[in-house]
Amino acid sequence: MLNRILCIDDAADIRAVLQVALGIIGGFSVQLCASGSQAAETAADFQPDLILLDVMMPDMDGPETLAALRKLPGLEQTPVVFMTGQDQPEQIEQLRALGALGILPKPFNPAELASQIKALWSLHSGS
Repeated sequence: MLNRILCIDDAADIRAVLQVALGIIGGFSVQLCASGSQAAETAADFQPDLILLDVMMPDMDGPETLAALRKLPGLEQTPVVFMTGQDQPEQIEQLRALGALGILPKPFNPAELASQIKALWSLHSGS
């Protein structure tokens, strides 16, 4: 069952929107992280059901962050959804090759985000 979502984005305004869109509107338990390193420090304790991850971030980008999270106990197979403002087919294919459950465009519609996440989860879980 989808309950806990780890959201990683370097932009404070996006994190605030994610809290409202997923926490308040969607009813999920949301852990917000401003960087890949912060996510790596908190993810094992939070044990998310899903990781929502920005692609373009300073220091550790989305794919690097995912690689770090995959090394943590219990997160080896946690589904990931990437968010990106880029829409080049090559980049989308690279993200899918990393095992992405989905890729959501930025900017996203906050009112629709929770239902988009639920739809991707349904495809993953078969429910």
